[in-house]
Amino acid sequence: QVQLVESGGGLVQAGGSLRLSCAASGRTFSSWRMGWFRQAPGKEREFVALIKLSTDITYYTDSVKGRFTVSRDNAKNTVYLQMNGLKPEDTAVYYCAAGPGGGYSTSLLTYDYWGQGTQVTVSS
Repeated sequence: QVQLVESGGGLVQAGGSLRLSCAASGRTFSSWRMGWFRQAPGKEREFVALIKLSTDITYYTDSVKGRFTVSRDNAKNTVYLQMNGLKPEDTAVYYCAAGPGGGYSTSLLTYDYWGQGTQVTVSS
């Protein structure tokens, strides 16, 4: 059974940092892409970042470029989202997801597996 488990969320002041983790189990994802998405109250879930596991190529939405970094640790089957310079508008539930293929798709529909989410709250 495939599982994605996020952790690392919390409450932080504006300008602070958090590192989210996504631990994967249940299958091999070596040729897949791992994405991070977020959903703020009353808003649709949106793409944040992705990493292509076969090449380590990353891609970010414009609003987090230069502040967020996605990376992975193969030995731990874990993907990370390092978030620096957090802003109140970054407040959301953050989800990791796994999608087949090495493309750059940011569409939720192209991701097959999802974690349960972790809350990130940034106070002003």
